[in-house]
Amino acid sequence: MKIHFIGIGGIGISALSKFMAGEGHTISGSDIRQSEITDELALKFGAKITIPHHGEAVEGADMVIHSAAVRKNNPEYIRAKELGIPLYARKEALKFILKEKKVYAVAGAHGKSTTSAMLAEVFEDANAVIGAISKRFHSNVRTAPNDDVVFEADESDASFLNCHPYMAIVTNVEPEHMEYYDYDLERFYGAYRQFLKLAEVRVVNAEDPFLSKLDLEAVRLYPSRDIQNIEYVLIGDEPHTRFRFKEFGSFDVYGLGEHIALDASLVILAALHEGMDVETIRRNLLNYKGIKKRFDIVYNDDETVIFDDYGHHPTEIAATMKALRTYADMRGFRKIRAIWQPHKYSRTMDNLPGFVDCFDGVDELVILPIWAAGEVEVPIDLQGAFGGYDLTMAARIHREGPRVQALDEEGNLLKTFDKELIVAFGAGDITYQIRGLK
Repeated sequence: MKIHFIGIGGIGISALSKFMAGEGHTISGSDIRQSEITDELALKFGAKITIPHHGEAVEGADMVIHSAAVRKNNPEYIRAKELGIPLYARKEALKFILKEKKVYAVAGAHGKSTTSAMLAEVFEDANAVIGAISKRFHSNVRTAPNDDVVFEADESDASFLNCHPYMAIVTNVEPEHMEYYDYDLERFYGAYRQFLKLAEVRVVNAEDPFLSKLDLEAVRLYPSRDIQNIEYVLIGDEPHTRFRFKEFGSFDVYGLGEHIALDASLVILAALHEGMDVETIRRNLLNYKGIKKRFDIVYNDDETVIFDDYGHHPTEIAATMKALRTYADMRGFRKIRAIWQPHKYSRTMDNLPGFVDCFDGVDELVILPIWAAGEVEVPIDLQGAFGGYDLTMAARIHREGPRVQALDEEGNLLKTFDKELIVAFGAGDITYQIRGLK
């Protein structure tokens, strides 16, 4: 089939397009702007990319799939309707794309991309469709000639209910994306219950407040009991967490933190359930090299280390900050400087006290304008809320080598960071700024 994807530059819709290309379909797509993702789709997958959206782009397509962000006034959406081309939201497309697959679905408020990427390394022969770029296979998709699929399942729009899970792996459950659920907690938790019921096998963090009350048969991880002797080591100058798991001995995995050991332990349980031997799990888990934008080192020398981290929720940022303090001690750094680009007005407002707390211990903080992600602007007094920090409000940053500059709207220099440990947090275009690409 010829399948056109509207919003193909998004991490989720691009993953689906690559997967369909791997299944033998011809793909095309469009987005508002050119990006690394659209370039990769054109060069590696032969996709015809239209920038920006244009109605003619859908002509000749057998099917059109669009991201959740695409509205009904989009010219390609309108043209597809006029031509009678079958038109599906990504959420609805999952129903038939994954219907005949054996899906190992990973869900949770935090850690699902990391856990999915780890699982893809342990299940080395499976397809993988994840919501981040694996640094091992340099993509958010890996295709294989079988029906096994490691799939990062998304609760943000309840699309995880359409992925036909054989195995549901859940890291934790914490209210997020509540605007989709009309701020109804029962509806939110009900979606997770339904997702878990759909699966034949369930692997869960049994110490999570919600999952601890799960009344379904499941393989349960008890982190405080099952994970022991956590320590942090450098392997080839890269940060790793070493831990003992139950009676199975010691495991090493890229990244730092108790949350890394927890994610890896869920993967181990999933693999053991599927009959994989322990030594294969141990070896394959060590192949995991992290994911782009998660505790991702983008510059490293004796005086300066710069991290790019996708953390956009207080729990995620707090976990990364804890890992950064550990890493700083390992490397002998004394200061941590953070740059934060808030993601979405709704998330920032809903979690503002948590955001204020999660940066505790940072020596200097730069806050960039909120990345709207399509939302209507709402005034939020971030300067007042973060008044207790050594704070700089900036329009953007620019990085060249070990030097990171905070700039105002006219491009005037406000602050320079060029020593110690520097970290950029956010799910918007801050990743390009901290990499010196924008």
